[in-house]
Amino acid sequence: MLHVVHHPGYVAPAAPGSRFAFDKYGLMMAALRESGVPFTLHEPAIMPAEWIGAVHDPAYVEEVVTAAVPPQKERRIGFPITPHVALRAQLAPGGTWLAAKLALDHGYAANSAGGSHHALSDTGAGYCVFNDLAIAANRLIAEGDAHRVMIVDLDVHQGDGTAALLAGREDVFTLSIHAEKNFPTRKARSSLDIGLPDGTGDAAYMDVLQAHLGGAFDRFRPDLVLYQAGVDPHIADRLGRLALSDEGLAARDACVMDAARSRGVPLASVLGGGYGEDRMEVARRHVRSMIALAEAAKPVVAA
Repeated sequence: MLHVVHHPGYVAPAAPGSRFAFDKYGLMMAALRESGVPFTLHEPAIMPAEWIGAVHDPAYVEEVVTAAVPPQKERRIGFPITPHVALRAQLAPGGTWLAAKLALDHGYAANSAGGSHHALSDTGAGYCVFNDLAIAANRLIAEGDAHRVMIVDLDVHQGDGTAALLAGREDVFTLSIHAEKNFPTRKARSSLDIGLPDGTGDAAYMDVLQAHLGGAFDRFRPDLVLYQAGVDPHIADRLGRLALSDEGLAARDACVMDAARSRGVPLASVLGGGYGEDRMEVARRHVRSMIALAEAAKPVVAA
């Protein structure tokens, strides 16, 4: 059974002057129901402010929670922080944390939001307000639910905020495979970064992933994986450059899950990026990613 974390508050009205549309998260749930795949729905609570403030500057946390973010930070984020967006920013880390807890019980679970990997300590950036990956990893370790967390980020953009927020920690490993010439211009240093050329395509991408992923698992030996499964490496994505097909994305997701499942490591996925004028098709790409992960998570039954 596919376990999906979702909250109605993930969907917020479009902010004036921004191209970022929060309706993707509602459309994704419609696409999941359209797929006919059975799933169990779980509703998260907001992430308590003390856990957000353990990763982010508490002054910035207060700015977001009170919807009083300075205009220069809103410009860097890419949209205004309204009260509804502020609520959503607190719900998404709660959803990633809950998905991880569910993965510990069931092997795999998905948050239908999250993946906000550009958010830094004292500001958001690149459509990201709070870094749910860093917040969830820190809380899971602090509360003893995990001891060593690997964050596998396969969004087309480097997970610069995640790398910066978790730099120097020996109990978290950050892996980012991304388009080298894409945003952000100035990259942070992950535990392992692999920047790919534009137009890489399915075969070359899978060669790189298979060459590095298993070794990273075996060297770090995580007991939990948080997977940023952005679909913006797709050839039709408005902000992507890596030219993966539907089949390439499915192979990517299966490869990540196979690496985790074969080592007995639970995995929780988050949505990450996906952009295009046909937002329902983007939503379907996210759903296909969840389904590919859930299928790969199923135990092999001996003949």
